[in-house]
Amino acid sequence: MKTILAILAGATLALAATAAPAQTLKSVKDRGELLCGVSKGLQGFSAPDASGKWTGFDVDVCRALAAAIFNDPNKVSFVPLTADERFPALKDGKIDVLSRNSTWTLEREAKLGLLFTAINYYDGQGFLVRDARKVTSALELDKSKVCVQAGTTAESTTKDYFAANSMALELVTLPTSGDLVKAYEDGKCDTITTDVSQLYALRLTMAKPADHIVLPDVISKEPLGPVVRQGDDQWFNLVKWTIFAMINAEELGVATNTLDAAVKSQKPEVKRLVGTEGNYGEQLGVSNDFVVRIVKAVGNYGESFERNVGAASKLGIPRGINQLWSMGGILYAPPVR
Repeated sequence: MKTILAILAGATLALAATAAPAQTLKSVKDRGELLCGVSKGLQGFSAPDASGKWTGFDVDVCRALAAAIFNDPNKVSFVPLTADERFPALKDGKIDVLSRNSTWTLEREAKLGLLFTAINYYDGQGFLVRDARKVTSALELDKSKVCVQAGTTAESTTKDYFAANSMALELVTLPTSGDLVKAYEDGKCDTITTDVSQLYALRLTMAKPADHIVLPDVISKEPLGPVVRQGDDQWFNLVKWTIFAMINAEELGVATNTLDAAVKSQKPEVKRLVGTEGNYGEQLGVSNDFVVRIVKAVGNYGESFERNVGAASKLGIPRGINQLWSMGGILYAPPVR
């Protein structure tokens, strides 16, 4: 009987240890800053500006998270990572969250032990070629030399697409996005493939951007979003609801120039969002006015999109399917209630 009781007690302790949360939020608060994994430099998404300050759509996610936690969007350190480095860095605890144009896939959650928190950018894989080739469709890329970045889903997707369409392919695999551009401009490949959003960004780094075009074909689904480690539901929820807060803020008209009015609003859904009713922020481990902090720091989803990658940016990417569901897109967030 004593042996049985000892086994049961040990099993109970082991189960409790397994179920115990990782307490990432506490670690971040104790450290006094957030550690955010970003790209090595992708304009519009995550790249340092002339003064060395990190800016971009993915950067705004981390600044929004820091604002929610500390009421200070600058309490974050950015850790630049290659595609191959990003997931090991997160698993090993070198960063608290990965916000680096990463595609949500089954294998990355089931095999790597990671969790994608929410989709903050709906993308798809495409192709960039020289305008002088007069190519109008990806179906005309037979016998092309295609540059692709190592450690991305683009490798297998490209092989599948060319095989399915009976086209010959020479794949040139390189470690970084910068290497893709250099190899392409040096003539080592005649095509670049990656997410369409990244193609727009890479084109800007070329000597003559106007000489290159992004083909209209989109050959895959690439839902992008921030990633966290499995095993810490509180942290997972906070990162997830930071994204949802920005989307809901745009839908409800809560923006940087309407915050004062929003805080005084008597509309139930706005009151819940800005924290004048309910304790939704406290349920996530932050202040009830966390959405106000976020919008004050980086704006709502639409403001961040337009400033970094949309019409008001150098990239000039149309909202397209990343428009709100109520405006013809597929962007949709659960309500705060």
